[in-house]
Amino acid sequence: MSTLFLVATPIGNLEDISARALRILREVSLIAAEDTRHTSKLLKHFEINTPLTSYFEHNKIGKLENILSKLAQGDVALVSDAGTPVLNDPGYELVRAALTDGHRVSPVPGPSAPLAALVASGLPTDRFLYLGYLGRKSAERRRQIAEIAGLPFTLIFLETPHRLLAALADLQSELGDRSLAVARELTKLHEEIFRGKISEAAAHFEAQPPKGEITLVIGGAPPEADHWDLQRVQIALKDGLSRGESVSSLAREISAQSGWNRREVYRLATEID
Repeated sequence: MSTLFLVATPIGNLEDISARALRILREVSLIAAEDTRHTSKLLKHFEINTPLTSYFEHNKIGKLENILSKLAQGDVALVSDAGTPVLNDPGYELVRAALTDGHRVSPVPGPSAPLAALVASGLPTDRFLYLGYLGRKSAERRRQIAEIAGLPFTLIFLETPHRLLAALADLQSELGDRSLAVARELTKLHEEIFRGKISEAAAHFEAQPPKGEITLVIGGAPPEADHWDLQRVQIALKDGLSRGESVSSLAREISAQSGWNRREVYRLATEID
């Protein structure tokens, strides 16, 4: 049986493509690409003349039978616009269908923006959770963030430039002012990795509006040993309120320090006489 190759391609710097990836792209009978125009530029640069067909979010089901028929005749490669295909990109259905038909599915590893951002973030890499894009609207984002707020894993999200500031505001509201890295335009000429607190990142990108692809890497919840008990939270709230701090800012601050969910800290603050 023939093979479906999942070929990782550069996320910016063309020098990052592997020798194996180039060989596979030359040898397969067909390349299924998320954007044929984008992939054509890559193939032209490396003088590869393999036939292309489109395979993207809105035609992925309709294209299945056609690609499977080509796979029955010879090897096929799947590529995304950039990075590792199937990871937050179309391809899962094709992989499942190929396996069901008895074909071999083989990854050709290479560039991946989430992993590149993680290893350069300066945050723990031993346990992490990749969650793709956050919701488009604030209510949806906050619900998603609240669900994983108590997890100890380093968190990885993708984000768009025009939603970055709103996302940072919701992240700080739900997680507290945690450490993070904002990785932008990785491997490209204007690569930037901002490291600091969520509030500091918000101030930085408020002053310098971001452009390009963005990956967020955020520290996980504090270890259980640092999780405050109820009495300690209440004492800290009383002290802060007596100093005239607002309930909202106090809840964010104590949430970041205590391991408690911000909403729960806020509720406790409103119950203090």
